[in-house]
Amino acid sequence: MPENYLALAKQRRTIYALGKDLPLPEEEVVQTIQDAIKQAPSAFNSQSSRALILLGNEHNKFWELVREQLRKIVPAESFHATSDKLDGFAAAAGSVLFFEDQDVVTGLQEQFAAYADNFPIWSEHSSGIAQYAVWLALAEKGIGANLQHYNPLVDEDVQRTWNVPASWKLRAHMNFGSIIAPAGDKAYMDDDKRFIVAK
Repeated sequence: MPENYLALAKQRRTIYALGKDLPLPEEEVVQTIQDAIKQAPSAFNSQSSRALILLGNEHNKFWELVREQLRKIVPAESFHATSDKLDGFAAAAGSVLFFEDQDVVTGLQEQFAAYADNFPIWSEHSSGIAQYAVWLALAEKGIGANLQHYNPLVDEDVQRTWNVPASWKLRAHMNFGSIIAPAGDKAYMDDDKRFIVAK
């Protein structure tokens, strides 16, 4: 089992060349995403992670919202490159927008005052774990993904467009789809610079 996990971890890569032809029915992809988030651990079993799963035109709509927000801040002479990059994200089959429910965080802060300063940090941990869990689950199904962060630039648009609760704080968005081209080679730093082993 550990060898299977590590093989999957190595298979999970940032894939930018994504297409819309998923190898599974959309319903199965959605269920995979939901199951991965459900099984992701969280401090005090808070289950603070939330997700908005966008497919088809709704996925495209999200990237148009991002484009319009970036158009306001990116110089016109540079916007073509930015727009091309967004076209690449929109070419994917769907997106998962990851949120953390701040009502859960503040509720835990009130309930366990001694740990109040830690709950926002632990919430971020929960979000990262949920993102990685989904990424692994998609990789296992042969679906590529990449993770982006255009929050808080698009937070209000997302909340308004999809009626997202005000307490949900956007943390990241993951594009997923068929793999058009694999990831390139990945370099790793030396173990002795990254790890300390004490016996």
